[in-house]
Amino acid sequence: MMLARRAQLERLFELAREGGRALIGPTVRDGAIVFAEIERVEQLPIGWRDVQSPGKYRLERRSDDAAFGHVVGPNSAKELFFAPSETLYRAERRPDGKLGFTAHKPPPTAKALIGVRACDLAAMRVQDRVFERSQFRDPQYGARRADTVVIGVHCTEPGSLCFCSSMGTGPRVTEGADLALAERGDELLVDALSPRGEALLAQLEATEASASDHAWLDAAMDASRARMGTAVDVRDLHERLYANLDHPRFAEVASRCLSCSSCTSVCPTCFCSNAVERSDLDGAASSRVREWDSCFTREHSTLHGHAVREQTSERYRQWITHKFGAWVAQFDSSGCTGCGRCIAWCPAQIDVREELAALTNNDRRTPLPSARSCDASQDETLVPRVAEVVSVARESGDVVTLRLRAEGFESFAPGQFSQLSLPAIGEAPISISGRDGAEVEHTIRAVGALTDALCKLEPGEQLGVRGPYGRGWPLDELAGGPVVVVAGGIGLAPLREALRRMIADPARFTDLRLFYGARTPDDLLYAREMLGWVDRPGFRLYATVDRASATWRGHVGVVTRLLKRETVGDRARAIICGPETMMRFTVDALARAGVPHDRVWVTMERHMKCATGLCGRCQLGPYFVCKDGPVFRFDEVASLFGRQGI
Repeated sequence: MMLARRAQLERLFELAREGGRALIGPTVRDGAIVFAEIERVEQLPIGWRDVQSPGKYRLERRSDDAAFGHVVGPNSAKELFFAPSETLYRAERRPDGKLGFTAHKPPPTAKALIGVRACDLAAMRVQDRVFERSQFRDPQYGARRADTVVIGVHCTEPGSLCFCSSMGTGPRVTEGADLALAERGDELLVDALSPRGEALLAQLEATEASASDHAWLDAAMDASRARMGTAVDVRDLHERLYANLDHPRFAEVASRCLSCSSCTSVCPTCFCSNAVERSDLDGAASSRVREWDSCFTREHSTLHGHAVREQTSERYRQWITHKFGAWVAQFDSSGCTGCGRCIAWCPAQIDVREELAALTNNDRRTPLPSARSCDASQDETLVPRVAEVVSVARESGDVVTLRLRAEGFESFAPGQFSQLSLPAIGEAPISISGRDGAEVEHTIRAVGALTDALCKLEPGEQLGVRGPYGRGWPLDELAGGPVVVVAGGIGLAPLREALRRMIADPARFTDLRLFYGARTPDDLLYAREMLGWVDRPGFRLYATVDRASATWRGHVGVVTRLLKRETVGDRARAIICGPETMMRFTVDALARAGVPHDRVWVTMERHMKCATGLCGRCQLGPYFVCKDGPVFRFDEVASLFGRQGI
């Protein structure tokens, strides 16, 4: 550690800006201390402090001219790297009628950050884990984050809402910065925390810090921890939260919560987003734009026309259990760094520290499953490839199967899905229902603007495709014993390729039974193909409909009525796809027939949006459905399955 005069800040500004870097630091603007581009030391909030309490924030003059005598304002470094709004790609229909997709690349903007608190440095590391060190890397985030000089500041004067000490993220800067400063009157204590920091420090006029200087900083950090506001008990916090999902406190806080999203807007770690289509006026081109979103909005939980979390209490539960619970399983850290912004900027004065204490005021624990470890990270630009429709097969009045020719599908696992898109209309996850040579099939029901347009495509037309994504059916674990396949309606589509592969391998799958239910005989999918399966050795088909026609000679009623011990067989394993209600009753029927939860797999493919886990919509406890699923062994999700608002 070195000791320098505060006058060296001007020299530090010069060094940080070398190479054309934009210098970002705290400054006073619009009645708050915010992070913005600055050029001179005089633009720092010299002589200002921010006074915060639940729902309140104001500036007041200090009795000295401290440059870093404040805490944190309404914004953070997040917006510098994870843009509030950005174009992902442009799509255009060319004069020859073909489609083209062009990725948007942000211009290089080298940055230097100064005055970053330990809690915000921890938030930057959390965002790095989300966007750069999970299964899918976001190259736009990576481009903005690269080659950033970071100068942190030890927090010697915490605010009343700070609880970084509880979260283990501060007040001392220990990592994530090149230099760490501590302001002591007209002096700066400077720590170099990286080789680049050492190079910067070598160019400052500084002397070696004494033992008393080290002791002063240690004492200042101890005093800072002692002056923080209400502490948060983080011991097994994620387990205690998930043991209280039905706590009445959620309804109580919802009576005050405005669902205004202020807390998530100011949070330095929240990453929920939405992608929207922006079409040119002539319809020849469009852009897909990603924008910040919030799990407090009803629209955020709306997937395929259905709002998963209708009530404010459900949305508050989703936020707090993810931030302090599921985040630990997904990213190996809490999603909260203890900065206190969500408390200060909540107009209803909701204090998350009080809510956590109320929600976990007992010794109940529910072990939270670990999220599945991801494969090696890979870049994901979210830009589609062009696919061509080879043929269209009408399966029923509102269902078609598109056979597509597209690169990237040389191999896929049964149960995986693709993202299909049409410019100016949108994008949706669609399960892969099969393949024919180099061509892949997707079976689609027309239920909205996009799926209706997809169902109207003709051979030779083009669309966008991404994938394959997700984890499929565990064929290796199914082999060797009776396999029960249960499908409801279009739920047969995600199971079709698994059935094909098992039927084609009778040595491993000697006893295969398909239980299939549809609304009417006309709604039975792949009827001609299923007739061909019936003659295969070891295969049995049980079909039922809700409403029979005059010529129907099969079963009538729900598919679960067919699941008896004598039809299921001993030591059976089961895979299921259909509406959640149907799957829940099917699991119960299978249990009565002797099939335990750890031998049952379900797909949650209805609960997906972006396919990469970066939009935040597909949260299911500790899982991102699109990355950790969509196929789950039922005992992994049993405690959350079918629960209202999860």
